[in-house]
Amino acid sequence: MEVILLEKVGRMGNVGDKANVKSGYARNYLFPYAKAIPATKENLANFEARKVELLAVAATKLVAAQARATKLNGLRITIEANAGEEGKLFGSVGTRDIADAITLAGQPVEKSEVLLPGGALREIGEFQVALALGSEVSATIQLLVVGSK
Repeated sequence: MEVILLEKVGRMGNVGDKANVKSGYARNYLFPYAKAIPATKENLANFEARKVELLAVAATKLVAAQARATKLNGLRITIEANAGEEGKLFGSVGTRDIADAITLAGQPVEKSEVLLPGGALREIGEFQVALALGSEVSATIQLLVVGSK
């Protein structure tokens, strides 16, 4: 299925690019979240009329994401969790815990923006956690997981 992208989507392309995607991906993700429209003659004409507006919105989002990244880069967060003698956690520290801790530090972050390679942290220690703040913008914070007594 051919679509016209209304915003930058991962590795598919930028605003205004045509992309061939599977129909399920378009129906279930791109269309409901207003990230793309079907590539018909009518939609192509409507897009050309709105192109300047959409490019301005994309530029505004990019500038806002870059501003957030400069505030978040190098931020140090400490999370206290129950741990055993060997440093293993009773449970885990997940993306929601990290997002909540960053938000409490004064920088609002959604849990979907936190990227943990293993899904969760299960031991105490210091970790570098990546944050995906936009399609082109990322930040890295220092996370210290300490055991509570």
